[in-house]
Amino acid sequence: MSNTNQKAETVDPVLSTKDGRWPIFIKLFILLIAASVLAELIGTVTIPLGPIGKISIIPMIFSMIIAVLFTPDALGRVIEPLKKLCSEKEVQLAENAIMLMLLILGVKLGTSAGPNILKIVQAGPALIFQEFGNLGTMLIGLPFAMILGMRREAVGATVSICREPTLGLISEKYGINSPEGLGVMGTYMVGNLFGTLFFGLLASLAVNTGIHPYALAMASGMGSGSMMTAASTSLAEILPNMKDEILAYAATSNIMTNVTGLYMECFIAIPLANKMYRVYSRLLRRKEA
Repeated sequence: MSNTNQKAETVDPVLSTKDGRWPIFIKLFILLIAASVLAELIGTVTIPLGPIGKISIIPMIFSMIIAVLFTPDALGRVIEPLKKLCSEKEVQLAENAIMLMLLILGVKLGTSAGPNILKIVQAGPALIFQEFGNLGTMLIGLPFAMILGMRREAVGATVSICREPTLGLISEKYGINSPEGLGVMGTYMVGNLFGTLFFGLLASLAVNTGIHPYALAMASGMGSGSMMTAASTSLAEILPNMKDEILAYAATSNIMTNVTGLYMECFIAIPLANKMYRVYSRLLRRKEA
């Protein structure tokens, strides 16, 4: 029997009962509080980049790094006592706890957008047209994915940043075990692991490009609550005098992406990705799968 099956047998019975879950929940949240406190003690670290500008690494990113290090597949491999603090049970339960945390985050985003609604309305069509930016992942990513050897997986992997709505759409259209399904799942998992860290750092660098902060705030709302929070918080840290507006634009953009992004993917992105796939298959002299 594989290690995966053995883990499932030892973990699932415990997590399947209420009495079994509560002690693990308590331990999990103690670990999260400890990681958060450590991250806040570290604070925001600013790294100067000379004439280019600077990068601000916010506590949220440090807390993610600390939490990853606690897991049994990281430092737990070399420091055995850590597995008693954070075992596979806590890791499995954390996946379910994410949805609860996102609900709380959603409330915060709504309260951020509300007081600044007039400024958001003044942005006019910009908030709508910025949705076309979601096509950039495909226009840029699909040819690179195919050059690197991906076939139909490239369609699923690059049709968007592949969060939950895209995962559901591709699963419904092609099936999760299809090449497209494997592609979207791959991007989804990579996003879970590195997305928040990547966008938090990217936002810090983007300030130095000269692009208007409101445009960067809109771009932060890419349909993922955690990624949007990391990006917009990094922007707000660098531009504290525009903090409220940045958070409001980012929150509103994120909501709109969740609402309209699915239609954009269904009626524009996926058909365009399939057309591009056929074109690049001919250019690369590959048989279409």
